Amino acid sequence: MDAQVDMLLAQESKLQFSSFSFEDGVSVGLDLLDRARLDKLPVVVDVFAYGQQLFHAALPRSQADNGEWVARKRRTVLRFSHSSLYMGTYCKSIGMELDQKYYLPPCTYASQGGGFPILLRDGGVIGVVTVSGLAEEDDHALVVAALEAHLTKQQ
Repeated sequence: MDAQVDMLLAQESKLQFSSFSFEDGVSVGLDLLDRARLDKLPVVVDVFAYGQQLFHAALPRSQADNGEWVARKRRTVLRFSHSSLYMGTYCKSIGMELDQKYYLPPCTYASQGGGFPILLRDGGVIGVVTVSGLAEEDDHALVVAALEAHLTKQQ
């Protein structure tokens, strides 16, 4: 499990922006939406930055609960400045759950994958990109792929 924790931290270290605009938020959201549509994935996609929602879409076969999962994953990322998958994996690696370790209500915070921090190289976390509707590792992988593609385009 420590190898996965290290891999997740490496992703966060690698996927950092020199700047992130409202337009970047919409672009990342649209990329996620296109990827999900291509594979007919039943997901909710959300991009939140600068204290507000920049992009939100729900695809066919997603559920209203997916929106609640998005909010819970986002709160986790904003509180800890790490991906929601990292937080769940880290807690499991020490034999605990997020609510046990940090005394947080599971109805408010989620440590399942799918929430990833929008990190500025010199400024920390300014937002969260979140997907909900698939297995947690797949939610996480979809977000990571979109962020990698966006950062590649920026170079």
